[in-house]
Amino acid sequence: MEIQPLKIGTKMAKVPVIQGGMGVGISLGNLAGAVAKEGGIGIISAAQPGFKEKDFEKNPLEANLRAVKSEYEKARKLAPDGIIGFNLMVAMEHYEEYVHAVVEAGADLIVSGAGLPTELPKYVGDSDILLAPIVSTAKSANVILKYWDKKYQRIPDLVVIEGPLAGGHLGFREDQLDEYEGQAIYDQEIQKIKEIIQNYSDKYEKKIPIAIGGGIHDSESAAHAFSLGADAIQVATRFVTTEECDADIRYKEAYLNAGKEDIVIVKSPVGMPGRAILNPFMKKVKEQGRIAPAHCYRCLKHCNPGTTPYCITQALINAAKGNVDDALLFCGAYAYRADHLETVKEVIDSLMPERV
Repeated sequence: MEIQPLKIGTKMAKVPVIQGGMGVGISLGNLAGAVAKEGGIGIISAAQPGFKEKDFEKNPLEANLRAVKSEYEKARKLAPDGIIGFNLMVAMEHYEEYVHAVVEAGADLIVSGAGLPTELPKYVGDSDILLAPIVSTAKSANVILKYWDKKYQRIPDLVVIEGPLAGGHLGFREDQLDEYEGQAIYDQEIQKIKEIIQNYSDKYEKKIPIAIGGGIHDSESAAHAFSLGADAIQVATRFVTTEECDADIRYKEAYLNAGKEDIVIVKSPVGMPGRAILNPFMKKVKEQGRIAPAHCYRCLKHCNPGTTPYCITQALINAAKGNVDDALLFCGAYAYRADHLETVKEVIDSLMPERV
């Protein structure tokens, strides 16, 4: 199968691989820059990127907005001509302010999920930044495209279809995860999503590229995504165990040491199910029902520190810093297959053998 470059708007990615956004602190400037340098699309997570800033606890928003700029500049220095974007969760507090910061930084692309990014076109204004909503079902795709068409007279520059085998927050109810168990069943949903996208592509007489993500870990799963009509693949978990990944080595080792039975579905304070490695922290949450936060970072719109099962920001910061026994270790369904550290180039080459 011949792999074609990915054209999004006026941008061209030589390699049709989008590195998924992973926060807190897993995909920052170093990883995103390395992926963009290899011809793919590097994505920085805007989930608490300023967690290492001295004033983060007192002024998390200010620290994060500074980090948006500095992490983008770090990535851009590594890949002066590459495509570099940000992943923004709709569920984030101050979502609009992060959008403005990303636009001001000069990023090429915004990928947005963990909720429906219905107002994203309004927030970017007249900017030419590329917009890519994440959808998991035909219903969510229809809502976003219909809303953008009616209210903003525009369509996405790219749509990311994220399936049930993805890592981190999942765009499904728990009962849907059971319903879509097995790639073949979800492939039918992908076709429904594609039909909706095609309708708007026809209306605007403009191609809307599609990226498929979730469970893509080798050349076979990548080829399957392309066989479904994907213009690109989104891959996250494979990039965690790379030398260039921004995470602490102990986080990477947690992936290398995980067995198949350690990959579980967990409840997130965001209100969505998520996929993570079962570790002492998640066992403690399950046993106790709740671990009261010691500090509120004001990260999520609908999080009540008085009732949340645990502080997701603190749990993810602990993960990024390597305190893996007291952390939320998000991962994809096949994280347990990682058995050694690689380079970003080696990962991309393994996904795209035709490119080698």
